[in-house]
Amino acid sequence: MNGRKPAMQESLADWVRIPPGRFLMGSWDFYPDERPQHQRAVEAFDMSRTPVTNAQYAAFAAATGYVTLAERGLDRQDFPLRGIEELDPGSLVFTPPDGPVDLRDWRSWWSWVPGANWRHPLGPGSALLGLDEHPVVHIAYPDALAYAQWIGARLPTEAEYEWAASGGHAPLPYSWGRERDPDGVALANTWHGRFPYLNSSSDGWFGTSPVGMFPPNGFELYDSIGNVWEWTDDLYTSSHAAAAGIAPYESPVAVPSRVGSSEGADGIPRRVLKGGSHLSAPEHSLSYRPAARMGRAEDSASSDTGFRCVRTAGVDPDVEGRHDPGWHLRPNGP
Repeated sequence: MNGRKPAMQESLADWVRIPPGRFLMGSWDFYPDERPQHQRAVEAFDMSRTPVTNAQYAAFAAATGYVTLAERGLDRQDFPLRGIEELDPGSLVFTPPDGPVDLRDWRSWWSWVPGANWRHPLGPGSALLGLDEHPVVHIAYPDALAYAQWIGARLPTEAEYEWAASGGHAPLPYSWGRERDPDGVALANTWHGRFPYLNSSSDGWFGTSPVGMFPPNGFELYDSIGNVWEWTDDLYTSSHAAAAGIAPYESPVAVPSRVGSSEGADGIPRRVLKGGSHLSAPEHSLSYRPAARMGRAEDSASSDTGFRCVRTAGVDPDVEGRHDPGWHLRPNGP
C-alpha cells in the first residue's frame, strides 16, 4: 500500500510534534454526541506516530510484569454490577454472523471469549505470530494508562486527539478531505461491504492492519482514523454542550442509528474513544472521522480497541527515573 512506514519495534514511541491550533471541534452533521460544534484550542504537544503495537506492548509487559485486565479478570468487590462471566479473564471478540442482523443489537457480532487478551486476540489457541507490527488490542483504560506512564507520557485529551487526527483539516469530515475513498482509494482501514457479516476487504485487510500501511495525515500521523479505536483521558459525556457552554442543537441531517454508551449506568466511569476502527461501517457507525467519539467503560476491552500516547512538546523524560517499579504488582494496576 502507498505510504508504508516501517514500525519501529525497538522504540517505545516515535514522536511527532503536533502544532498548537484553534479549530472547530465536533460536528452538526452526524451523531448527537458530537454536537454542538464549537471552538477549541490546544497547545503544542508530541504524539506517537502510530498506535502502540504488539511488539511495543510486549516490551513493556516483559520489563514490568504488567498483567492487563483481560488477563487477570475483575474483582467482584470492585465491579459488583458485572455479570459473573464478565469477571473471569477474557474479552470481547468480533464474531461475524452468517447474514444480516438487527444493527441495534451489538451482541449479534460481539462475543465474550474467556481467555481472549492481547496475547491471544481471538481467544485460547490464537497467538501474535506475524502481528508484531499490528496495534495492540484488548486494552482497557488502565492498561493504556500504565504503558503511557511507564514511558513518561500520558493519554491524549479528546481535543488533542481530534485536532491531531484532523491533520490540520478540521472541520472536514475526514483527515484528508470530504470523501471517504477519494478516486476509489481507501485511505484508512475501515469496513467495506455489508456490516457485520460481509467484509469485502477491498482496502486490503479484514481485521487490523500493520501500523503505517495507509498514508499519513497532514501531521504525519498514521492510523489516526480507522484500524483501532483509541483511548483518550477524557470522561465521556453525551454531548459537547458543557464544553461549548451552549445548549445542544438537533441537526436535521438524517444519519444511520448507532448504539451509544450511557454515562455511568453501571457505575463504571466511561472514557472517550476516538478514531473508529476496521469495523466502522457506513450503515452502522460513521466513526472513521476525527470528530467521531464513543463512550467506553474503563474496564472494557475488545478486539478493536488500542491506544497511543502524548507528552508535553519537547519533553524527553528519563523513563527509568519516572515510573514506580512496584505499581504493576498492585491488584488493580496503576
